[in-house]
Amino acid sequence: MNNDNSRTGYATSGRRQRIARRTTAAAAAMVLAALGVAPAVAQQSTDQQSTDRQPTAQRSTDPQLSAQRSTDQRSTARQPATAPDLRAAHGRGTLLSITPVADLDRADVARFLASGGMDTATVRHGLRGYRLTYRTVTPQGAPTTATGLLALPKGGPHRLDLVSDTHGTMAHRDYAPSVGEDFGRFAPYLHASAGRAVAAPDYLGLGKGPGRHPYMDTKSSVTASLDMLRAARTAARRLGRPLTGDVYASGFSQGGQVAMALGKALDGGADRHFELRAIAPVSGPYDIEHAETPALFDGRVNNISAVFYMSYYLTAQSRLHPLYKDPSEAFRKPYADIVDGLFDSEHTEEEIIPALPATLKELLTDDYYRRLQHLSGGLLDAARAQDGNCAWKPDVPVRLYSSSGDTDVPIANARNCAADLAARGVDAPVVDQGPADHNTTYMKSGPEIVRWFDTVAARR
Repeated sequence: MNNDNSRTGYATSGRRQRIARRTTAAAAAMVLAALGVAPAVAQQSTDQQSTDRQPTAQRSTDPQLSAQRSTDQRSTARQPATAPDLRAAHGRGTLLSITPVADLDRADVARFLASGGMDTATVRHGLRGYRLTYRTVTPQGAPTTATGLLALPKGGPHRLDLVSDTHGTMAHRDYAPSVGEDFGRFAPYLHASAGRAVAAPDYLGLGKGPGRHPYMDTKSSVTASLDMLRAARTAARRLGRPLTGDVYASGFSQGGQVAMALGKALDGGADRHFELRAIAPVSGPYDIEHAETPALFDGRVNNISAVFYMSYYLTAQSRLHPLYKDPSEAFRKPYADIVDGLFDSEHTEEEIIPALPATLKELLTDDYYRRLQHLSGGLLDAARAQDGNCAWKPDVPVRLYSSSGDTDVPIANARNCAADLAARGVDAPVVDQGPADHNTTYMKSGPEIVRWFDTVAARR
């Protein structure tokens, strides 16, 4: 598949076909987890080169960004850097660059959302989108950079509430929200057009970030998401649309799990500049050990998704946990020789899926197949490192969106999450979208979440 990163022509049949082809993978959640390597170092010079390659119409200068750049340049010329300034420049969440990537009027947004079958009744504004490059950390805590999409409505209040939107499973870096105008843009455009700022991190190793994506490493997804909020705060102020500090957390699939974990961090005071107001994740794999993994072996997860997600999960997690010493311990031939290279952030789902077998039995060695049914050692450690993000007591309302028809992330995940919250005195209803498949669950849930966030905000 050739990923279309153009900024116009939103309702093309090609995009609809791509979205349809990717329903089993592009924004899906992890099956055993929820749910690469062009050296795309995300720094200002790289972003400027990217801007230079954009069509002339898209490169037209954003007036807000131009005015702020001029102010920043004059300020920098007047004020030499001090030692504290230099230390701050290396801090997590430090904004390195802002690159315009989208400029849509209200009708453009409505057409784009409608192309995916989404209700457009909540579309009130056009929007501008910006790729932010910012500092964050690796899973090991070393300094690195990441990118993400900041979407700002063209109308609405001067000071904006912020939606943190965390995306689902993506294998190719160009599917990420700040780069590809594909599935990863639906949620940011939906919420921004309703009148809120949106911070949508690409995560580590996707978008213009360096290295491979540490798939289903919740800890680093949360740090990248939190640092994206910090970068968004700085960028929004520079662009003349300062943030109120109120955050509404949502996310789909892999991002549903990340949204719950990020909410937990914010509710615990991770950053004094932000106050969590509500959480509404969709189809997150909140319980890998007790819900998602068993579903791999009892038919609740379809075979194509099971093979894709398991391969992605094992290859990524093996770099963080002792899952195997050699791929041949887990994968049969010939897959042991190719599977790690398939998940290098440079292969699309359309390239990966045909290269893998039809079932987990054909993918995995007999021993590893049995081990996955009875998690222990490194496998159990990896699962539990991602689980537990519903085992807390939020001080804000929570709704969990899912569907009985989801064969990527079964609804048992949401029900187990709700039970964990209920055990701590929190009533978190599970909104069941019925027979909807995985991606359709988000298309139905997204507008409902916008309306619910409106209701929550009106109570304040």
